[in-house]
Amino acid sequence: MSSRQKPVPASVPRRRLSREQRLQQLIAVAWQIVREHGTEALTLGHLAEQAEVTKPVVYDHFATRAVLLATLYEDFDQRQTVLMDRALEACEPTLAARSTVIASSYVECVLLQGREIPGVIAALASSPELETIKRDYQRLFLEKCRANLEPFAAGAMLTTAGLRAMLGAAEALSHAAALGEISPEQVQEELRATIVAMVERARSQAATAN
Repeated sequence: MSSRQKPVPASVPRRRLSREQRLQQLIAVAWQIVREHGTEALTLGHLAEQAEVTKPVVYDHFATRAVLLATLYEDFDQRQTVLMDRALEACEPTLAARSTVIASSYVECVLLQGREIPGVIAALASSPELETIKRDYQRLFLEKCRANLEPFAAGAMLTTAGLRAMLGAAEALSHAAALGEISPEQVQEELRATIVAMVERARSQAATAN
């Protein structure tokens, strides 16, 4: 070898990921695909290509595209739950404080995910199986809201209709914030007011009935 030639470095073998690490990598890449190209571009084959793995690796984690979409929604829901639980534990036990926490936690989590989550939620409505998964997670969220807000309803029960209306407002307002149509502060305040109004309406109805 001449003095001017440089030795060719040996290729560094890739570190083998554990199954959980690989799952997290695939989830991160899937979110990136949705963010950059939309939900329609999220196929198992495209995910394998972008993650630089073979198709069998992807199929080992997600048997179908529906399973992948459900996993993304579960990932979003788990982060939303952690964020809200921590904030609820730290806030004062008042209607004002808890309604503020629920509103801000929901909006913040959607904004952290950007424009991706509305597309995933829309895709979940594409089949009865996926719609059931979405509704199951929504039901858990609504029960958490009921448990934290009902103590301020003067013995009245918060109706499922009222809670569903609140959730519909949360989804619509958060989507508008993600698109930049409304500021996050406006969305949080509007959602907080919606939550308080729901509780006060239940309290008023209970008082009238008595």
